Amino acid sequence: MTDHIYWKDGVLYVLDQRELPFKKTYVRCKGLIDTAKAIENMTVRGAPLIGIVAGYGVALGVKEAVETKGQCSMADLDRVCHRLQKTRPTAVNLAWAIERMKATYRSYANNSGIADVMTEEAISIHVEDIENNRMLSLYGAELIDDGDTILTHCNAGALATGGYGTALGVVRAAHESGKEIKVLATETRPYLQGARLTVWELSQEGIPVELIPDNHVGLLSANKGFSKVIVGADRIALNGDTANKIGTYMISLCARQFHIPFYIAAPVSTFDRYIGKGTHIPIEERDGKEVKYLQGKLLTVKNVKARYYSFDVTPARLITSFITEKGIIEPPFKKYIKMLFL
Repeated sequence: MTDHIYWKDGVLYVLDQRELPFKKTYVRCKGLIDTAKAIENMTVRGAPLIGIVAGYGVALGVKEAVETKGQCSMADLDRVCHRLQKTRPTAVNLAWAIERMKATYRSYANNSGIADVMTEEAISIHVEDIENNRMLSLYGAELIDDGDTILTHCNAGALATGGYGTALGVVRAAHESGKEIKVLATETRPYLQGARLTVWELSQEGIPVELIPDNHVGLLSANKGFSKVIVGADRIALNGDTANKIGTYMISLCARQFHIPFYIAAPVSTFDRYIGKGTHIPIEERDGKEVKYLQGKLLTVKNVKARYYSFDVTPARLITSFITEKGIIEPPFKKYIKMLFL
């Protein structure tokens, strides 16, 4: 599944994930503002995909500057990057992609075809993400046993990446290898990424999946309702502390209590070498209205105050291992995470 994002004739097309699984519509991002809004309003989501879209956003911003002024100055580039950096603060892939695009600009700033160069770099980020997902998924599939029931939270599939997926990529690779597996997908309140996106993805490919409310994880952990947990990540600190969709921390505690392996599947671009531990990871707080309303329908008392943090941090001590395109990372995490950047 890779048709959820594509580039055609100087325009970025992204599948509107707010409408799934009921409608399949695309949003056209013709410039910087369109692209930034698509990230902010969660037309697109998932750390790797946010990074990819940000890369295209930088390319579009440079293209706009060249078309209106005849060139793109460093000040123009800084303005473009600043706008994109403000969109979602937790996912490190966003900053990683922007820095890579800035490095490309510095190398080719005097090139008359700078807009084309930047577009090519954005496409490279996209293609490489798909390749990395496939590689990490092959490593991860080795951890899956025939007959496993795998719990996953939120959506870390093709829709959250350039294609194929991270946590669901591992599931997909295990399924493709012939292993008989089943997935338990949490609904993932309040945005329902599990119910709307993960279930849809897996159903499209004939992978057995069962939807459960978020608050069933404790009961099913105690009753041996699943054998492994695999989730994605939005930012991983140098010591292994991991920010992921809100609710992940609670799942990790249940897994530890009942000796269930808990895996994080993420590309190297999700590791942040500049943040030492999870307490330093910025946690996005979104508008409380997103808790009170579901697809425009009010769910509670209209004037009640609501709070919505998008992410929480799972301590490294609760994580069994990390699944990356460079292999499986086991404790001591800090030692081996550092080696990713050598």
